[in-house]
Amino acid sequence: MNCKRRVFLKGTLAAGTVGVAVGAGLLTPSTVLASARDAFQAESVSDALRVAMGSANHSSGNLVVRAPELAENGAVVPISVESDLAGVSDVAILAAAANHPLTSSYKLSPGTKANISTRIKMGQTSEIVAVAKVDGQLYSASQEVRVTVGGCGG
Repeated sequence: MNCKRRVFLKGTLAAGTVGVAVGAGLLTPSTVLASARDAFQAESVSDALRVAMGSANHSSGNLVVRAPELAENGAVVPISVESDLAGVSDVAILAAAANHPLTSSYKLSPGTKANISTRIKMGQTSEIVAVAKVDGQLYSASQEVRVTVGGCGG
């Protein structure tokens, strides 16, 4: 009973803090989501990278992508991206063959280790490209994932 009270009080405090921040104009979700929308609606890997990361020029290396070589169900494909580089500020994960390749984009706080795990939906076999931004330079790695049953109605 006492535990529920503490959870309730923590939730109320967190919601109140977010409400004050939004009211004061410190958080403007519509501005953040509007720029992200353009990147997620891009129709090529280079366009998505240009909008999300500021450049499409990337070199391979210093990044590890872990994904299954064969995904029997494209509805839930586990992907993880890891880098030992210091100062990674952004990470983007793209499915090259998708109509809108950018599947997810992350902004990391300074001092954060780039170790991201997610699940994406894939309708067809595709190259999964991960790109990390470090001090304005883009580093990438990729891995092909073959999909036998598409997660997008296939």
